[in-house]
Amino acid sequence: MEPVAYEHCQAKMQQQGISELAMAQFERLYRTWSDGDVGGYIREADVTALHDVPTFQEIRESMDMDFALEAFAHTAFIKLNGGLGTSMGLEQAKSLLPIRRHKARQMSFLDIILGQVITARKRQGVTLPLTLMNSFRTSADSMRVVHRNKHFDQGDIPLEIIQHTEPKIDAQTGEPIDYPTNPELEWCPPGHGDLFSTIWETGLLDKLEAAGIAYIFISNSDNLGARPSRTLAGHFAKSGSPFMIEVAQRTEADRKGGHLVVDKESGRLILREMTQVDPRDKSAAMSIRRHPYFNTNSIWVRVDALKTKLKEYQGILPLPVIVNRKTVDPADDSTPAVIQLETAMGAAVSLFEGASCVKVDRMRFLPVKTTDDLFIMRSDRFHLTDAYEMEDGNYIFPNVSLDQRYYKNIADFNDRFPYGVPALAAANSVSIEGDWTFGRDVALYANAHLPDLGKPSYVPNGQFVGPQGVEPDDWM
Repeated sequence: MEPVAYEHCQAKMQQQGISELAMAQFERLYRTWSDGDVGGYIREADVTALHDVPTFQEIRESMDMDFALEAFAHTAFIKLNGGLGTSMGLEQAKSLLPIRRHKARQMSFLDIILGQVITARKRQGVTLPLTLMNSFRTSADSMRVVHRNKHFDQGDIPLEIIQHTEPKIDAQTGEPIDYPTNPELEWCPPGHGDLFSTIWETGLLDKLEAAGIAYIFISNSDNLGARPSRTLAGHFAKSGSPFMIEVAQRTEADRKGGHLVVDKESGRLILREMTQVDPRDKSAAMSIRRHPYFNTNSIWVRVDALKTKLKEYQGILPLPVIVNRKTVDPADDSTPAVIQLETAMGAAVSLFEGASCVKVDRMRFLPVKTTDDLFIMRSDRFHLTDAYEMEDGNYIFPNVSLDQRYYKNIADFNDRFPYGVPALAAANSVSIEGDWTFGRDVALYANAHLPDLGKPSYVPNGQFVGPQGVEPDDWM
């Protein structure tokens, strides 16, 4: 791209009052992208597969719980809360999406997160500071929810830090996109890897240190399984590791996700996304036997180690650049194509000597990225406990495929399940094709399937849906 294109981006950021650090970070991302230095492959021959990771169960059996509690008392909790959930047609923080009822009250992701923190504080007698990393588009709505909770209180540790913003880039010209229809959509956050520069610029690490905090647990707000854990805090403290990633057992459904490998040359852990896999290595990279763990994007980091590393790089860690291709209005495919330059938080693992992993159970990885995931979370597979845990019997869920034409956006999804999603406990898989609306008390079982009838269709109250569709209610 022409140098003048970057200068126009820079001028736009200056006009918006963007900080010097944020501008320096964006310059690194932009120049890396424009120079063609993104998309480098991490070859299978250059890495060793990760095996024999300690498991949560093994750790818990041998853990001195008094030691663990002491570590937990020096732990802070950061939730990444900058996402809008545009893939589901949301225009507010995804964390405000209702998930389940608890004692007759409708609970969102954020309500449940606050409940988890409050419960941990009361039961363990710890301060457990919570900080949300909001974006400019999620801050106001999210903080209203936090301040409305009369059981949640916090001292000197900030309740939020605001993620940086950068201009979306015209995919054709490299210029900052111009979208007068909605100028707010001209801007985006630079991915969750921006957490580190935001932490640095806000001085959060100094405030945590002053409060006696030594460890930080960081996770996504749409993953309600990533609860504060005394056991993992104890393990992390005991390990001496500066940076630890929670991984989970890969299944066939996880074959295309990011996974951890060991760099043969440096001996350090590397987070390898599938976009970084050479086509010739795809088969090996997707083998769940060869690479048995995937990244849950829940990490633990020592305050002193992170502070030292950020100081070394003047607040901007040299993380791999991710090119995210979208339209300027993510909810409208007809709007101009743009590029968002991002980094991933977990990629920082390669910067820390002695970084480690811990294998956790599926109960700690319950993300909601699509309405297919939401379908499961709102179903009878889960019970929200008084400790705000999303509880299920085995955390092995049916494969759910909802017709994207009618269920992708949350408004359409809610319209078609006016009484809540059907019972799912007896289902092995769910495939809904076409435009179906569901009555009250519908139950799915076996390999439940509804075909596309070419017109809006209805599943009556109390019906069972199985492999043959809506089961007939007459005796043969």
